[in-house]
Amino acid sequence: MIGKNIQRIRTARKLTLNVLSERSGVSKAMLSQIESDKVNPTVATVWKIAKGLNVELNDLLEGVDEPTRVFSLNPASDDGSKLEKRKDGITIKILSPLSSVEELEMYLLTFDPDSTLQSEPHIEGSQEYLTVVKGSVDVRAGENSAHLKTGDFLMYHADIEHSISNQSSKEAVVHMVVRFHSENR
Repeated sequence: MIGKNIQRIRTARKLTLNVLSERSGVSKAMLSQIESDKVNPTVATVWKIAKGLNVELNDLLEGVDEPTRVFSLNPASDDGSKLEKRKDGITIKILSPLSSVEELEMYLLTFDPDSTLQSEPHIEGSQEYLTVVKGSVDVRAGENSAHLKTGDFLMYHADIEHSISNQSSKEAVVHMVVRFHSENR
């Protein structure tokens, strides 16, 4: 029954097995076997497929006709648990919920003047998406570099050493999204 539910939702959304495989991190061969009820998947595998289809786990288990739409609030924290102040002049506010860690993470970064956030490579295929909300920053990813000012957007691979610096005398604020490559989760 789970396999037929997955297949029904996947085809209703006009997704190929390849696309669902990329989104879920479950191999195309395994998805095909699950959809044809040749294997009984683990709960972890069904959870990955549900995430790839952007539905709730119960939608695959119970076979509802119309999958539940995701609407998940991650309220701001008054206790400071989502805020980390670094000694190097950078404040990192985590905007995304813990449930999305290692999939999609969102941050609001505030850079004091003359501060730099140096990052080691993330997992292979990872990308970062930056939008400068205030001020200006310099971004370096491997051999590439760019100067961004308020309103600029930059996308780059983050599976190499990379850095964001505020070389100005004014505060800079950056919204950053980190997307991790699904096959490596």
